[in-house]
Amino acid sequence: MSTTSRERILAATKANKPEELPLPTVPDFGGEATIERFTTVLTGIGGTVVRMAGLNELEETLRQLFPEAKLKASTLATATVAVDAQTPTDVLADIDLAVLQGEIGVAENGAVWLPEVNMLNRALPTITQHLALVLDHRRIVATMHQAYAQLPNTGGYGKFVAGPSKTADIEQSLVIGAHGARSLVVLVY
Repeated sequence: MSTTSRERILAATKANKPEELPLPTVPDFGGEATIERFTTVLTGIGGTVVRMAGLNELEETLRQLFPEAKLKASTLATATVAVDAQTPTDVLADIDLAVLQGEIGVAENGAVWLPEVNMLNRALPTITQHLALVLDHRRIVATMHQAYAQLPNTGGYGKFVAGPSKTADIEQSLVIGAHGARSLVVLVY
């Protein structure tokens, strides 16, 4: 009984299977998990960091930063628009300011982890005119490796947000707010 080309190829592949090796150890990339480093990086990519002594300063800080915001969505501050997972995008598009709780700040890239449970609606952080993320300074980590190690404890879907939306063309014309929030302020307490 002769073997087919297919059978010979599969047998050769099976015979030449390399031995299994252990996964490499991921090095500790270190870095600074400081508000100063986080602020420097986020400012460099177009965001703003405002420090507060505590959450009791939130309302006044928002009034000072966004005095003209009329339509506001939030679970942390006074909201003028009720938002949930079923809120239509045409309603969300009119929101001037979304104030949401960030869970993890990453000093190396200025990103903030925003789990779905804190978004009110998945589209809100992207479609609002201005986005303010509230972050506990004790939740800043140095690297994305450290942030990802904490993600299993923050729910399912979420996203890292770093700076306001921006895009640039080949001629290097930078446009802020091209496909998302026009500004990002991280309110660190």
